[in-house]
Amino acid sequence: MSRRLLPSGDQALLIECDSLDEVLALHDALAADRRPGVVELVPAARTILIVVDPAVIPLESVATWVRRITAEAGSRVTGAAAPLISIPVAYDGDDLAATAELLDVSPEALVARHTAIEWRVAFVGFAPGFGYLVSDDWPFEVPRLDAPRTRVPAGAVALAGAFGGVYPRQSPGGWRLIGRTDTALWDPDAEPPALLVPGRRVRFEAVESG
Repeated sequence: MSRRLLPSGDQALLIECDSLDEVLALHDALAADRRPGVVELVPAARTILIVVDPAVIPLESVATWVRRITAEAGSRVTGAAAPLISIPVAYDGDDLAATAELLDVSPEALVARHTAIEWRVAFVGFAPGFGYLVSDDWPFEVPRLDAPRTRVPAGAVALAGAFGGVYPRQSPGGWRLIGRTDTALWDPDAEPPALLVPGRRVRFEAVESG
């Protein structure tokens, strides 16, 4: 696994990886061996930002820790032990039928696959509380909409590329909508405010449309 270490101010170190699989494996390994003074691990599609308290651990020590830690792409150290949440979904999204047709499956088969597998929050971004979900058991690459919607409702369950996601609030978006949930994804008064945080395991449960 390649790791490129880049300084990011005097309180953080940015780690560049070659793939999301490498990010997930390294994030799990770092989280399992977290050192005193590490304030936050922030994964993204190809990077991990390590935020530290330099009064407790200097960046030089963090760099040594990252270089020496063992992690191989595809490995999961802490993922299996992460909390699992279930999100109820009414699968009546505007794009469900068209997405199934693009993938050459029936809508029922697409819903069955979406609910049968376990997802993981790889990283968060785009909007507060929006988690990019991945699964080793998800076989589809879903094209984005040719023209993004100007308004996607909060709770919309969606697909794009190899990712799943749930819109935490109303916003524009180009993902394909397959369902909706009433589960609150973002609560600024909660701790943490986001329901979907990196590493969290997720399952979707089909419910009747109300």
